[in-house]
Amino acid sequence: MASRYGLEIRAATAADAAGLAALFQASGQSIAVSDLAERLEALRLGSGTALIAVEWGPPSGLVVLHWYRSLTAAQPVAQITGLLVGPDERRRGIGRLLLKAASQAARMAGCTTLELAAAPGEETLPAFCDSTGFERAGSLFTRPLRKKS
Repeated sequence: MASRYGLEIRAATAADAAGLAALFQASGQSIAVSDLAERLEALRLGSGTALIAVEWGPPSGLVVLHWYRSLTAAQPVAQITGLLVGPDERRRGIGRLLLKAASQAARMAGCTTLELAAAPGEETLPAFCDSTGFERAGSLFTRPLRKKS
């Protein structure tokens, strides 16, 4: 999908499950490889996508994106339900690149708004959201996918 200095952003597949399990483990979460493979396949078949940042080895970042219809919006709304960058890979712009790729995927799905669901207690995400154009909307952060005229 996107590439920058050896970093590639692409759709995750079940074959990436072992590398993603290591990424989750490095971030303090344990998810079985078989569970990740199954979930990636289900996501691929549904209304969403998982994009990974890959440099020279296992994935260094992940963004999970879903889109849905709402009775209050004319177009589908995209929601980031997971954004993870490996602890040793942070502060290198990987999160921003993943966000850019997720925004592009959402626009291609016909969405006009992007939401980011923040887990309670997440300390660094609010500052990241502020710096990337999101605004707080209740427990979510949202931002338009197109610039205002």
